Amino acid sequence: PVTPGELLCLGSSLALSGLFYYLYRKKARVVARIQEAPKLQVDDDLPALVSAAEGRCLPYVALEGKETLAGRPSHYHEGLQGVIQKLLLKEHRLIWNSLARSW
Repeated sequence: PVTPGELLCLGSSLALSGLFYYLYRKKARVVARIQEAPKLQVDDDLPALVSAAEGRCLPYVALEGKETLAGRPSHYHEGLQGVIQKLLLKEHRLIWNSLARSW
C-alpha cells in the first residue's frame, strides 16, 4: 500500500525533475545558438552589415579582429584592459507604504 505522503513526495519529485529538465533544454538551445554564431571580421564592412540587419542588431555573432580605442580612456577605470562593457539598467519602482502613507 502506498501512503498519501509517498505519493506527495513522488509527485513533487517528478514536478521538480520536469522543471529542471525544461530549464536545461532551454539553456541548451541558447548554447547551441551561440556555438552556431557566425564569425565576422572587424573591418569597414561591419557597419554596413549592422545597419542592414533587422532592427540594426546582430544577435549572437563572434567578432574577430583588432580593436582600437574610439576616444580617450575613462579616468574612472585607469587599469582597465579590454573592450567589453556590461550595461546594467536598473528601474526603480515606487511601492506604496501603507504604514507611512507614502510612495
